[in-house]
Amino acid sequence: MQGHSEVVACLVELLRGELAARDQYFVHSRYYEDFGLTHLYTRINHEMEEETQHADDILRRILFLEGTPDMRPHAFEYGKTVPEMLRKDLAVEYSVQKNLTDAMALCEKHKDYVSRDMLLSQLRDTEEDHTYWLEKQLRLIEMLGLENYLQAQI
Repeated sequence: MQGHSEVVACLVELLRGELAARDQYFVHSRYYEDFGLTHLYTRINHEMEEETQHADDILRRILFLEGTPDMRPHAFEYGKTVPEMLRKDLAVEYSVQKNLTDAMALCEKHKDYVSRDMLLSQLRDTEEDHTYWLEKQLRLIEMLGLENYLQAQI
């Protein structure tokens, strides 16, 4: 089924963003593992898997709409310290929220409600899970201090 070219182009950009988010989480999860921060490693590795699933859903939709995917992730910079990694991940999630919201409006404009609903599901996951959890971790660092926070992540 041929999709509207604007919607397909938007989905291609979303795919590239999800791939970048996946790669950023991948690097961060391995840093946490190397630091011995088991709880952070487990959670961020899970986020990487969810970003991979989001990318897969978008990829399948692009193919269904007879589009051509672009599997080159957007450029990203990963953090080197725990607070920096958490802040960079949160910035990615804020960007994803905006991009998903804009994409949903475009899908509505072109009456592609199936794509919109798929993106709505991803938006819920981004807002209610990823963003919320990252904001909470940064608040905990402020409340407990970095050393106490890190101790709890071992």
